[in-house]
Amino acid sequence: MKRFLAIMLAAIMVFSLAACGKTVKVKVVDINLTEEEYAFGVDKNQPELLEKVNAFIDKIMSDGTFDEICNKYFGDGTPTAVKSAAEDPSKEQLVVATNASFAPFEYMEGDSYYGIDMEIASLLAKELNQELVIKNMKFEAVCLSVGEHTCDIAMAGLTINETRKESVNFSKPYYNAYQKLIVKEDDTTFDSCKTADDVVKKLNEFNGDITVGYQNGTTGNFYVVGDDEWGFEGLNVKPKGYDNGALAVQDMINGNIDYVIIDADPAVRIVESYNGTK
Repeated sequence: MKRFLAIMLAAIMVFSLAACGKTVKVKVVDINLTEEEYAFGVDKNQPELLEKVNAFIDKIMSDGTFDEICNKYFGDGTPTAVKSAAEDPSKEQLVVATNASFAPFEYMEGDSYYGIDMEIASLLAKELNQELVIKNMKFEAVCLSVGEHTCDIAMAGLTINETRKESVNFSKPYYNAYQKLIVKEDDTTFDSCKTADDVVKKLNEFNGDITVGYQNGTTGNFYVVGDDEWGFEGLNVKPKGYDNGALAVQDMINGNIDYVIIDADPAVRIVESYNGTK
Protein backbone atom coordinates (compact mmCIF):
# COMPACT_ATOMS: atom_id res chain seq x y z
CA MET A 1 0.00 0.00 0.00
CA LYS A 2 2.88 2.37 0.69
CA ARG A 3 3.92 2.06 -2.94
CA PHE A 4 0.46 3.06 -4.15
CA LEU A 5 0.26 5.99 -1.74
CA ALA A 6 3.59 7.32 -2.96
CA ILE A 7 2.40 7.14 -6.55
CA MET A 8 -0.86 8.88 -5.84
CA LEU A 9 0.75 11.63 -3.78
CA ALA A 10 3.32 12.25 -6.50
CA ALA A 11 0.58 12.44 -9.12
CA ILE A 12 -1.46 14.82 -7.04
CA MET A 13 1.53 17.17 -6.66
CA VAL A 14 1.54 17.65 -10.41
CA PHE A 15 -1.79 19.43 -10.20
CA SER A 16 -2.26 22.88 -8.71
CA LEU A 17 -3.89 23.14 -5.29
CA ALA A 18 -6.89 25.31 -4.56
CA ALA A 19 -6.32 28.98 -5.33
CA CYS A 20 -6.08 30.00 -1.67
CA GLY A 21 -3.14 27.63 -1.19
CA LYS A 22 -4.94 25.92 1.66
CA THR A 23 -4.90 22.12 1.78
CA VAL A 24 -8.40 20.83 1.08
CA LYS A 25 -9.22 17.38 2.40
CA VAL A 26 -11.84 15.01 1.09
CA LYS A 27 -14.00 12.19 2.46
CA VAL A 28 -16.12 9.26 1.32
CA VAL A 29 -19.82 9.30 2.17
CA ASP A 30 -20.21 5.90 3.80
CA ILE A 31 -23.32 4.77 1.95
CA ASN A 32 -23.31 2.12 -0.79
CA LEU A 33 -25.05 3.52 -3.86
CA THR A 34 -25.01 0.22 -5.76
CA GLU A 35 -24.28 -3.47 -5.28
CA GLU A 36 -22.10 -5.16 -7.90
CA GLU A 37 -19.96 -8.22 -8.57
CA TYR A 38 -16.51 -8.15 -10.17
CA ALA A 39 -15.46 -10.91 -12.56
CA PHE A 40 -12.86 -11.52 -15.26
CA GLY A 41 -13.81 -11.21 -18.93
CA VAL A 42 -12.57 -14.12 -21.08
CA ASP A 43 -12.24 -14.33 -24.87
CA LYS A 44 -15.41 -15.91 -26.25
CA ASN A 45 -13.26 -18.00 -28.62
CA GLN A 46 -11.50 -19.69 -25.68
CA PRO A 47 -14.13 -21.67 -23.72
CA GLU A 48 -11.38 -23.91 -22.34
CA LEU A 49 -9.68 -20.86 -20.83
CA LEU A 50 -12.94 -19.86 -19.14
CA GLU A 51 -13.17 -23.31 -17.54
CA LYS A 52 -9.60 -23.04 -16.28
CA VAL A 53 -10.16 -19.52 -14.94
CA ASN A 54 -13.28 -20.62 -13.05
CA ALA A 55 -11.43 -23.60 -11.59
CA PHE A 56 -8.59 -21.30 -10.56
CA ILE A 57 -11.00 -18.88 -8.84
CA ASP A 58 -12.46 -21.80 -6.88
CA LYS A 59 -8.96 -22.88 -5.90
CA ILE A 60 -7.69 -19.52 -4.63
CA MET A 61 -10.94 -18.88 -2.79
CA SER A 62 -10.85 -22.23 -0.99
CA ASP A 63 -7.14 -22.44 -0.14
CA GLY A 64 -6.83 -18.94 1.34
CA THR A 65 -4.74 -17.46 -1.48
CA PHE A 66 -7.32 -14.82 -2.33
CA ASP A 67 -7.54 -13.71 1.30
CA GLU A 68 -3.74 -13.49 1.46
CA ILE A 69 -3.68 -11.25 -1.61
CA CYS A 70 -6.41 -9.01 -0.24
CA ASN A 71 -4.52 -8.68 3.05
CA LYS A 72 -1.67 -7.08 1.12
CA TYR A 73 -3.97 -4.23 0.09
CA PHE A 74 -6.48 -4.02 2.94
CA GLY A 75 -4.37 -5.29 5.83
CA ASP A 76 -0.75 -5.37 6.92
CA GLY A 77 0.67 -7.48 4.08
CA THR A 78 3.21 -6.24 1.55
CA PRO A 79 2.13 -5.93 -2.12
CA THR A 80 4.05 -8.07 -4.61
CA ALA A 81 5.38 -6.55 -7.82
CA VAL A 82 4.19 -8.18 -11.04
CA LYS A 83 6.21 -7.91 -14.26
CA SER A 84 4.92 -8.17 -17.80
CA ALA A 85 6.78 -10.13 -20.45
CA ALA A 86 7.07 -8.73 -23.96
CA GLU A 87 4.34 -10.04 -26.21
CA ASP A 88 5.60 -12.79 -28.49
CA PRO A 89 3.13 -14.87 -30.56
CA SER A 90 5.67 -17.68 -30.79
CA LYS A 91 5.45 -18.28 -27.02
CA GLU A 92 2.76 -19.65 -24.75
CA GLN A 93 1.48 -16.44 -23.17
CA LEU A 94 -1.54 -15.21 -21.23
CA VAL A 95 -2.32 -11.71 -22.52
CA VAL A 96 -4.22 -9.65 -19.95
CA ALA A 97 -6.04 -6.39 -20.69
CA THR A 98 -6.23 -3.94 -17.79
CA ASN A 99 -6.47 -0.28 -16.83
CA ALA A 100 -3.68 0.24 -14.29
CA SER A 101 -5.12 3.30 -12.57
CA PHE A 102 -7.64 1.52 -10.38
CA ALA A 103 -5.94 0.74 -7.09
CA PRO A 104 -6.14 -1.44 -5.12
CA PHE A 105 -7.03 -3.74 -8.04
CA GLU A 106 -4.45 -2.57 -10.58
CA TYR A 107 -1.86 0.20 -10.55
CA MET A 108 1.77 0.77 -11.48
CA GLU A 109 5.04 1.82 -9.92
CA GLY A 110 7.69 2.28 -12.56
CA ASP A 111 7.38 -0.65 -14.94
CA SER A 112 5.92 -2.99 -12.31
CA TYR A 113 2.26 -3.73 -11.80
CA TYR A 114 0.59 -4.08 -8.41
CA GLY A 115 -2.93 -4.83 -7.23
CA ILE A 116 -5.33 -7.64 -6.42
CA ASP A 117 -6.13 -8.40 -10.06
CA MET A 118 -2.49 -8.24 -11.13
CA GLU A 119 -1.36 -10.68 -8.45
CA ILE A 120 -4.17 -13.03 -9.45
CA ALA A 121 -3.10 -12.66 -13.09
CA SER A 122 0.48 -13.61 -12.19
CA LEU A 123 -0.64 -16.72 -10.31
CA LEU A 124 -3.08 -17.67 -13.07
CA ALA A 125 -0.34 -17.49 -15.71
CA LYS A 126 1.85 -19.76 -13.58
CA GLU A 127 -1.08 -22.17 -13.14
CA LEU A 128 -1.43 -22.30 -16.94
CA ASN A 129 2.36 -22.60 -17.47
CA GLN A 130 2.32 -19.46 -19.57
CA GLU A 131 4.19 -16.17 -19.57
CA LEU A 132 2.18 -13.20 -18.38
CA VAL A 133 1.76 -10.26 -20.74
CA ILE A 134 -0.10 -7.22 -19.40
CA LYS A 135 -1.54 -4.61 -21.76
CA ASN A 136 -2.39 -1.34 -20.02
CA MET A 137 -5.10 0.67 -21.78
CA LYS A 138 -8.05 2.96 -21.20
CA PHE A 139 -10.82 1.27 -19.24
CA GLU A 140 -13.32 1.59 -22.10
CA ALA A 141 -11.02 -0.52 -24.32
CA VAL A 142 -10.45 -3.40 -21.89
CA CYS A 143 -13.44 -5.59 -22.81
CA LEU A 144 -13.32 -4.50 -26.44
CA SER A 145 -9.73 -5.70 -26.79
CA VAL A 146 -10.75 -9.15 -25.55
CA GLY A 147 -13.80 -9.09 -27.83
CA GLU A 148 -11.49 -8.35 -30.75
CA HIS A 149 -9.24 -11.28 -29.66
CA THR A 150 -6.13 -9.15 -29.17
CA CYS A 151 -6.10 -10.13 -25.47
CA ASP A 152 -7.08 -13.36 -23.77
CA ILE A 153 -8.68 -11.99 -20.63
CA ALA A 154 -9.80 -8.69 -19.09
CA MET A 155 -8.79 -8.20 -15.46
CA ALA A 156 -9.69 -4.68 -14.44
CA GLY A 157 -12.19 -4.56 -11.60
CA LEU A 158 -14.96 -5.38 -14.07
CA THR A 159 -18.57 -5.32 -12.95
CA ILE A 160 -20.66 -8.03 -14.62
CA ASN A 161 -23.26 -6.57 -16.96
CA GLU A 162 -25.12 -7.47 -20.14
CA THR A 163 -23.39 -4.93 -22.40
CA ARG A 164 -19.95 -6.27 -21.54
CA LYS A 165 -21.22 -9.82 -22.10
CA GLU A 166 -21.45 -8.92 -25.78
CA SER A 167 -17.63 -8.74 -25.83
CA VAL A 168 -16.55 -11.31 -23.25
CA ASN A 169 -17.62 -14.39 -21.33
CA PHE A 170 -17.54 -13.55 -17.65
CA SER A 171 -15.91 -15.83 -15.13
CA LYS A 172 -17.38 -16.61 -11.75
CA PRO A 173 -17.57 -13.48 -9.60
CA TYR A 174 -14.71 -13.02 -7.16
CA TYR A 175 -15.45 -9.71 -5.41
CA ASN A 176 -18.46 -7.70 -4.22
CA ALA A 177 -18.20 -3.98 -5.01
CA TYR A 178 -20.16 -0.76 -4.57
CA GLN A 179 -20.24 2.83 -5.83
CA LYS A 180 -19.68 5.62 -3.32
CA LEU A 181 -19.72 9.41 -3.28
CA ILE A 182 -16.61 11.52 -2.56
CA VAL A 183 -17.07 15.07 -1.22
CA LYS A 184 -14.88 17.76 0.35
CA GLU A 185 -14.30 17.10 4.03
CA ASP A 186 -16.20 20.20 5.18
CA ASP A 187 -19.26 19.39 3.03
CA THR A 188 -22.18 18.49 5.33
CA THR A 189 -24.80 18.07 2.60
CA PHE A 190 -25.10 14.31 3.05
CA ASP A 191 -24.53 14.02 6.79
CA SER A 192 -28.20 13.26 7.46
CA CYS A 193 -28.44 10.61 4.73
CA LYS A 194 -28.99 7.01 5.76
CA THR A 195 -29.66 5.26 2.43
CA ALA A 196 -28.69 5.45 -1.24
CA ASP A 197 -32.11 6.94 -1.98
CA ASP A 198 -31.39 9.73 0.51
CA VAL A 199 -28.15 10.56 -1.32
CA VAL A 200 -29.85 10.55 -4.71
CA LYS A 201 -32.61 12.81 -3.40
CA LYS A 202 -30.04 15.31 -2.12
CA LEU A 203 -28.15 15.30 -5.42
CA ASN A 204 -31.31 15.78 -7.44
CA GLU A 205 -32.42 18.67 -5.24
CA PHE A 206 -29.69 20.75 -6.87
CA ASN A 207 -31.83 20.64 -10.07
CA GLY A 208 -28.90 20.06 -12.40
CA ASP A 209 -26.80 22.91 -11.03
CA ILE A 210 -23.94 20.70 -9.86
CA THR A 211 -21.34 18.60 -11.70
CA VAL A 212 -20.52 15.02 -10.72
CA GLY A 213 -17.35 13.33 -11.96
CA TYR A 214 -16.64 9.64 -12.63
CA GLN A 215 -14.19 7.37 -14.42
CA ASN A 216 -15.19 6.86 -18.04
CA GLY A 217 -16.72 3.51 -18.92
CA THR A 218 -17.19 2.39 -15.31
CA THR A 219 -20.34 1.59 -13.35
CA GLY A 220 -20.05 5.07 -11.83
CA ASN A 221 -20.32 6.53 -15.34
CA PHE A 222 -23.57 4.70 -16.03
CA TYR A 223 -24.90 5.41 -12.55
CA VAL A 224 -24.49 9.16 -13.04
CA VAL A 225 -25.72 9.49 -16.63
CA GLY A 226 -28.33 6.71 -16.44
CA ASP A 227 -28.57 3.47 -18.38
CA ASP A 228 -31.64 1.23 -18.84
CA GLU A 229 -29.56 -1.90 -19.33
CA TRP A 230 -27.72 -1.29 -16.07
CA GLY A 231 -30.98 -0.40 -14.35
CA PHE A 232 -29.83 3.11 -13.45
CA GLU A 233 -32.21 6.06 -13.78
CA GLY A 234 -29.38 8.59 -13.77
CA LEU A 235 -28.94 11.73 -11.70
CA ASN A 236 -30.22 15.23 -12.33
CA VAL A 237 -26.67 16.62 -12.48
CA LYS A 238 -24.08 17.70 -15.03
CA PRO A 239 -21.92 14.63 -15.73
CA LYS A 240 -18.18 14.80 -16.38
CA GLY A 241 -15.95 11.85 -17.21
CA TYR A 242 -12.24 11.33 -16.51
CA ASP A 243 -9.61 8.72 -17.39
CA ASN A 244 -9.40 7.74 -13.71
CA GLY A 245 -10.90 8.54 -10.32
CA ALA A 246 -7.83 10.39 -9.01
CA LEU A 247 -8.13 12.99 -11.78
CA ALA A 248 -11.81 13.46 -10.96
CA VAL A 249 -11.08 14.02 -7.26
CA GLN A 250 -8.28 16.47 -8.06
CA ASP A 251 -10.66 18.44 -10.30
CA MET A 252 -13.13 18.55 -7.42
CA ILE A 253 -10.42 19.88 -5.12
CA ASN A 254 -9.58 22.54 -7.70
CA GLY A 255 -13.21 23.65 -7.69
CA ASN A 256 -14.10 22.54 -11.21
CA ILE A 257 -16.68 19.93 -10.22
CA ASP A 258 -18.76 19.36 -7.09
CA TYR A 259 -18.68 15.61 -6.36
CA VAL A 260 -17.21 12.31 -7.56
CA ILE A 261 -18.81 8.86 -7.75
CA ILE A 262 -16.48 5.87 -8.16
CA ASP A 263 -16.01 2.33 -6.87
CA ALA A 264 -15.77 2.08 -3.09
CA ASP A 265 -12.28 0.65 -2.59
CA PRO A 266 -10.54 2.94 -5.09
CA ALA A 267 -12.47 5.84 -3.52
CA VAL A 268 -11.09 5.01 -0.08
CA ARG A 269 -7.52 4.67 -1.40
CA ILE A 270 -7.65 7.97 -3.27
CA VAL A 271 -9.05 9.80 -0.25
CA GLU A 272 -6.42 8.30 2.06
CA SER A 273 -3.67 9.25 -0.36
CA TYR A 274 -4.83 12.80 -0.83
CA ASN A 275 -5.40 13.36 2.90
CA GLY A 276 -2.12 11.68 3.82
CA THR A 277 -3.89 9.50 6.37
CA LYS A 278 -2.10 6.24 5.52
